[in-house]
Amino acid sequence: MADRPDVPPEWIQRLSDLFDTLPEAYQERAWVGTRWRVGQATIAHVFGGEDQLFRVVFRAELGEVMVFEHSGPPYFKAGWGDNVVGIVLDESTDWEELGEMLTESYCLQAPKHLAGQVIGGTRSSGDAQ
Repeated sequence: MADRPDVPPEWIQRLSDLFDTLPEAYQERAWVGTRWRVGQATIAHVFGGEDQLFRVVFRAELGEVMVFEHSGPPYFKAGWGDNVVGIVLDESTDWEELGEMLTESYCLQAPKHLAGQVIGGTRSSGDAQ
């Protein structure tokens, strides 16, 4: 089994800077890589894969999942969860676009009273209270 590379610290910092702006979001080590959560819900998880590529996985609106699934690299649908999608990270990553997607993931995962504090965030009906 190939070793998984560590995510570059500057990428972790960029992600941390974003999540630090979101109410009650926090960072922790995951079984591999780093994840950010709100309560017990994971907002995003960044890690190096055995194929030596870096990925970040997060939640998306169900209507957007097919776009990730069919757009091709760097986008993908994860093999678990109905609305888990991701992006392969590299030197050409659009961090502004990624920030918007991760903010949306926060709004999907956070309780309504926290998500409502985020400007530009949206939630679908039936989400966690």
